[in-house]
Amino acid sequence: MSNAARGDVVSALRRLAQSADYQDRADAGRALAGFAERPEAWDPLQALLLDADNTFVTRVTAEALLRRHDAVGLAAVASALAGADFNHMSWIHTAVYDVFGIFARERDAALRITETLVRDHGRHLEHGADQLREALAKINPVLHPVDEAGSDEAGSDEAGS
Repeated sequence: MSNAARGDVVSALRRLAQSADYQDRADAGRALAGFAERPEAWDPLQALLLDADNTFVTRVTAEALLRRHDAVGLAAVASALAGADFNHMSWIHTAVYDVFGIFARERDAALRITETLVRDHGRHLEHGADQLREALAKINPVLHPVDEAGSDEAGSDEAGS
C-alpha cells in the first residue's frame, strides 16, 4: 500500500474514532493500532485508550496495540497508563494480562521492550512504562518454553511427572 493510501486510511479511521457510537470507536481503535507507527495516529489512539464514555473502547484498543508485540504499541499503552484514572488503568491492565498471560516468551519480550521505552521515547513515558513493567512482571504465563533437557524454565520435569 502506498504511503498516500495509508495516510488516507488513517484519516478515515481518525474520523471514525470521533463517532458517538462506542462500537465505531472500538473498531477505529483496533484498526488504528495497525498504523500506530504513523505520527497522525498517536493522538486518536491516546484518546481511544482513555475513552471518556466507554471502557470497552479502552480495552480493545489496548489489546490491539499490545498484540503488535513491539515498542510502538507498548509505548502507546505506557503513555496512556501515565495519565489513566483507576478505571481506565484497570481495563488496560486486563488487556495486558489477556495478551501476555499465555506465552512466557511473549511476556518476557514485552518486559525487555518496556525497559527500553524511557531511553528510546523520553522521560514522559517513565511513569507509564513503570506501571506496564509492573503489570507484566506480575503475570505468571500458562506456557513456558521447554529446554533441551525436557524441563520447563520453572524447573519441573514433564517426563518425570
